[in-house]
Amino acid sequence: MNEVISSVWGMDPKLAAIMIMVVSYLVIFTEKVNRAIVALLGAAAMIISGILTQKTALAGVDFNTLALLIGMMIIVAVCEKSGMFQYVAIWSAKKVNANPRGLLIALAFVTAIFSGFLDNVTTVLLIAPVTFQITRKLKVNPYPYLVLEIFSSNIGGTATLIGDPPNILIGSALDLTFMDFVTVLSPIVLIAMLVLVGVFDLIWGRQLITTDAEKELVMDMNEKDAIIDRSLLYKSLFVLFLVIGGFIFAKELFLDNGTIALTGAAVLLFLYTLGAKGEEKDDKVREIFNMVDWTTIFFFAGLFIIVFGLEQTGVLSLLGQKFIDVTNGSMNKLVFLILWSSAVLSSIVDNIPFVATMIPMLKSIEAEMGGREAMMPVWWALSLGACFGGNGTLIGASANVVVAGMASREGHPINFIKFLLWSIPTMLVSVGIATVFMYFEFLR
Repeated sequence: MNEVISSVWGMDPKLAAIMIMVVSYLVIFTEKVNRAIVALLGAAAMIISGILTQKTALAGVDFNTLALLIGMMIIVAVCEKSGMFQYVAIWSAKKVNANPRGLLIALAFVTAIFSGFLDNVTTVLLIAPVTFQITRKLKVNPYPYLVLEIFSSNIGGTATLIGDPPNILIGSALDLTFMDFVTVLSPIVLIAMLVLVGVFDLIWGRQLITTDAEKELVMDMNEKDAIIDRSLLYKSLFVLFLVIGGFIFAKELFLDNGTIALTGAAVLLFLYTLGAKGEEKDDKVREIFNMVDWTTIFFFAGLFIIVFGLEQTGVLSLLGQKFIDVTNGSMNKLVFLILWSSAVLSSIVDNIPFVATMIPMLKSIEAEMGGREAMMPVWWALSLGACFGGNGTLIGASANVVVAGMASREGHPINFIKFLLWSIPTMLVSVGIATVFMYFEFLR
């Protein structure tokens, strides 16, 4: 704790830190001001107030997380230019012989798998346009496809370290590997996906009817036409293979995930610009860097500093103690409290600031709860709740909002209230599955 601070603006430093955090989070949740700006202003307030110095503020920034995010964003941006993702979507549609019912299942699992390796927004931006194209040819309602793709992106992203920002935060904070997430969370994700797809097929499957002539239109689509640059496709697959391999064997290689991602990004950029001359080479690099979501990067940086201010003043330790008091020190109660509170809150507010705040708070109680190993069920509960909770409402995750916007432009608006009829049961069932799994896997 920062002992040199006796008061801030004439008040207790804990109170000042809480005020800065509350005001920042409230403005972020209103979406009236760009969230990166708010986070940076909140970080500046932590320094200007004297709660943190510039040196301690920088110490609070998790550069491994930022490196992982930037590296993967660059890799995805280059891969996208090859057309590989659209290829897989069209190929999947043809593999089920353009059957609307089979297509519903195929696109759901393609979305879930992509979301395990890409961020959810990128996944739906790639899959949704292909969905509109195929459903238009089949003359079927795209609504169930889009809604299921929203749910699949949030559930699928839960399975891996890089699939969803909350997992990136948790993995970096605890030095967890790619395989740690896959081993523990992928069974839960698979069960949730099977139940979700089964229910959607049961409810919508028989309503999705088309003709043989319309199926033929889809079967006539050539997935190879989606490949814009075959050479870049091979380069992208090569680097992706190396990066995923690096994630899997990170401990054996003694490398952090951020280093692996940035190295992969640098190699792929080198291969992408290889052969280009003069200004063209610089233009290609600038184009890819422009595709990096710098808003998210600076949002994370500011958020880390705000949360570190709370940690340094001892606020998060006090909150952690409250959690122990509420649960009477019971690990089972703490796991279920974190799982369900994370899910409910993440369906209402952005799960990134929520998880960023919870991480140091939970770290502060590890010793009293038996150490890191004993606390691992709680950390997995935080991941599952935060990621699955994104399905709770139309504003629960960025991917939800993006698909809704695209659907509206295509003339198939997704109504907020109508969406709740699907989203709340989906969230409740998926978190219920996680609850049962967590109990039998860790707590009984």
